[in-house]
Amino acid sequence: MKKVLKSIFCLLALASTISACQQNDQSSDVKPNILFFLIDDQRDNLMSCAGHPIVQTPMVDQLAAQGVRFTNAFVTTSICAASRASILTGLYETTHNYTFGKPPIKQSFLSNSYPYLLRQAGYNTGFVGKLGVKLEQRDSMLPAMFDFWKLSERNTPGFVELEDGSLRHSAEIKGDQAVEFIHQQSPDQAFCLSLSFNAVHAVDGNKTPGNDGHYPYPKAVAHLYEDLEMPNPELSDPTIYENHPEFLKNSLNRERYFWRWDTEEKYQINMRAYLRMISGYDNVMKRVIAALKEKGLDKNTVIIYSADNGYYMGNRGFAGKWSHYEESLRVPMIIYDPRAPQETAGQTRDNMALNIDIPATILDLAGINQPLGYQGRSLVPVLEKDNEEAWRKSFFCEHRMGNKKIPKYVGIRGERYVYANYYEQDPPYEYLHDLETDPNQLENLANDANYEEVLQKMRDQCESMESKLMVKTK
Repeated sequence: MKKVLKSIFCLLALASTISACQQNDQSSDVKPNILFFLIDDQRDNLMSCAGHPIVQTPMVDQLAAQGVRFTNAFVTTSICAASRASILTGLYETTHNYTFGKPPIKQSFLSNSYPYLLRQAGYNTGFVGKLGVKLEQRDSMLPAMFDFWKLSERNTPGFVELEDGSLRHSAEIKGDQAVEFIHQQSPDQAFCLSLSFNAVHAVDGNKTPGNDGHYPYPKAVAHLYEDLEMPNPELSDPTIYENHPEFLKNSLNRERYFWRWDTEEKYQINMRAYLRMISGYDNVMKRVIAALKEKGLDKNTVIIYSADNGYYMGNRGFAGKWSHYEESLRVPMIIYDPRAPQETAGQTRDNMALNIDIPATILDLAGINQPLGYQGRSLVPVLEKDNEEAWRKSFFCEHRMGNKKIPKYVGIRGERYVYANYYEQDPPYEYLHDLETDPNQLENLANDANYEEVLQKMRDQCESMESKLMVKTK
């Protein structure tokens, strides 16, 4: 009898184990929701969690405290049009060949975009805000990529007049639309929502400082930073600007400096307004994430936060972005996965993360193989632990927009050395920086005989990478 009872208990225990395993298998089949926040014109250090002494970003800080923050995140092209095309398609600018003044993104690239592939795999896909790119066969591709879309009518932020005559900030309207999408979701179908802000881009057509013109911010944050003096921009010594070649001294980087930062009064007004816009979209993010919790969707929603390019705020005597310096290429990036082991919360990663990695990461999270043509790589393997040995040590960067005041260049940003070739100058003008001895990139070593071998190596690497990318466009 005892043997019989023992056998029964063993069978019951085995059945329980099998049931638990089946439940685990079933739970692993549940696809995560994905919420992707993309900011316009913000470089990496403009967050409290990154050590900025003034700006208030409590929601972003919370994501960093619960998730993983990448301290070496970059864009491959520092302008919104090309960068957003890269984020959509997983391709370098040289390959997708889209920026301002170029034909729309090819339908073949759009058919490999992350929203298109997610929707094909059964995800409910939404897009709110600034698309920032033109699409080939737009009327058919938008519904093929998104179940829900609310596109910004303008690429820069500002106030929108509502039906009752009141004014509401464009970032807050995007928050309303994102919440609308979330309220339509259920646990039965996974979703991906991309909320793409046009903040904190300046209103370039209105050069009036502050909220009335250049940097409009929501009323909810109007009280912030009022009594604080904004510190001078880093690298503001006039000799730093003067040491540049004429084609950079006379570029759009310098022209827009006089729109925003050239007087103390203008600088103080615009910096307060710019930081208020950052805090303004942080408020919107908080409201959108709260909507997830209200719907009971927060425990299975991965949140990604990044920006489309860096930004000069008077640094080096410049405004805008576009060039090869760190201020232009560096962006914030945080990934919060509520399913991740608790010990990863609040960690940072030094791995080089790129904007072209975002679509590969989104597809990986959804369990979808990335297309063979993708040129980025998923960040999922480095979320749980550092994997430096198997990771990239450098990347190709470029800017190809046809504008006489924005010099074109190609380059390599390595762990130690940065190379840039402004190839349309006569003769071509090269830069070489040693980040180990000169982290602020103040010295150009391209004509230093001691660095001749390094220069040739970086030059060869750049030419090789460019050639490979150009082959893929044919």
